[in-house]
Order: sequence, then structure tokens, then C-alpha cells
Amino acid sequence: MSVVGNNRVGIPIVLLHDAEGAVITVETKKGELIRGLLFEAEDMMNLYLQNAVITDVNGVKRKVKQVYLRGPEIVFIVLPDMLQHAPMFQRIKHWRKHGGAPPEGVGAAVGQAAAILRKAQERRRGGFGGRGRIGGGGGGGRSGFGRGRGDFHSHFFR
Repeated sequence: MSVVGNNRVGIPIVLLHDAEGAVITVETKKGELIRGLLFEAEDMMNLYLQNAVITDVNGVKRKVKQVYLRGPEIVFIVLPDMLQHAPMFQRIKHWRKHGGAPPEGVGAAVGQAAAILRKAQERRRGGFGGRGRIGGGGGGGRSGFGRGRGDFHSHFFR
């Protein structure tokens, strides 16, 4: 598990997401400086800025209502100082202090992932918790499962 959760994005990307709603400055490969309100940031560093001022390499400024920047075109991003107190850094401090143990609620599975993990834990404890599988053998609806061979473990781990 990464320091920032299960989604496997790194610290810079999480920090960029935390900056949504703040005014940032971006330099592009063409040498343009773009300053505007970060409306949305994507995991590939694509940025959507609103009410932006674009300064080209000659120093000419122009205002645009919105601009979309592709991640590969970005050289660097200047973020507001307030982000040094972002919640992500508290999680990192906790990880370092407690040897990698996630804080309560961080990394907890939700939705389908939670259901899969819950079923796996039930199987490890001896129960199954699935559809009609008590005593083994009932058809579960998926091909290859429930063909009179017993429970899940005896089917896959002979």
C-alpha cells in the first residue's frame, strides 16, 4: 500500500488534488506561464484551470476563461504555501511514526472491494457466506463453481 492509500498514486499527485480550488502557476514546455484557479487535476497531471492569465515567452499577457493543460506539456507547478499543512502530510507522519501502519479509516476498502475482502475473511475463518453453499455442492451461478466438489478451498487448493 502506498503512503497515500490504495489507489497507488504518489505524493505529488495527491498534493495536486489537494490544491484543487486554489490559485496555482504552471510553466509549460513552450515557456508560457499560466496562473489560474485549479478547477480539476487528473492523475496523469492534466489540469483544468479557470480564470487564467497566460504569459507567453515574450511577456505578452492574455486572459482566458478556462484552459486545459495536458500533463506531458507541464514543466513545473507552483502551489500555494497553505498546502504544507495538507492532510496527506499528517498521514505520512503517522506512517513514519508507526512503521507503516495506516491511520484509522485510511486504506479501508469500500464497495465491491470491501465485499470481496469480507468474503475472503469469512473463508479463512471457516464460513463461506456465499449463496447456497452450506454443505457444498449447490450451484452458485458461475461455471466451474459448485459442481459437487465441495467448497471453494477444495476446488482450488487440492
